[in-house]
Amino acid sequence: MEGEAAQGNLRTRLIGAAERLLDEQGEAAVTLRALARETGVSAMAPYRHFADKAALLGAVAEAGFAQLAAVLEEADAQEDPRSALVAQGQAYFRFAQDRPALFRLMFGGKPVCEAPPQAHGDAFAVLFRRVSGMAAGDPQTAALAAWSTVHGLATLALDGKGPAGDEPVRAVLMLVAEGIVAGASF
Repeated sequence: MEGEAAQGNLRTRLIGAAERLLDEQGEAAVTLRALARETGVSAMAPYRHFADKAALLGAVAEAGFAQLAAVLEEADAQEDPRSALVAQGQAYFRFAQDRPALFRLMFGGKPVCEAPPQAHGDAFAVLFRRVSGMAAGDPQTAALAAWSTVHGLATLALDGKGPAGDEPVRAVLMLVAEGIVAGASF
């Protein structure tokens, strides 16, 4: 039993070390050998948890989606629905700006694992729950509009082609929130 707990702990430590390497040095630095060095285990130990780098990056992305879901859940605590939606959007935007390599890994063009991370659904569910409680129109379309807007803003800012400050982002998110409440056709 103790060995199983230690193995689970090693997997968690490997994912945490991979996140740190990703944040500090980028995706190229995240290798199973580098993680073995970072965590002080044998070169083969990470292979007991991840078949290859793609599996490791998939686990890191999954952890990122869980972190994003937690950030969105915390931001959703606002009493006013519009304020909660805007706070979620700002939290999403800040997450992307604070963790650009993780954000790009999570939403990158190439799949990092065969199946999309389950936590991605949890992150979207926080948004969808809020939008469906306030949408005068189709909540699916409204949630997609809100997500697309904030994701686009975050990506543009990361690429140096959009606003990076809180106030322009807040203003755009307020427009989206007002449109959702008014039942605007997106």
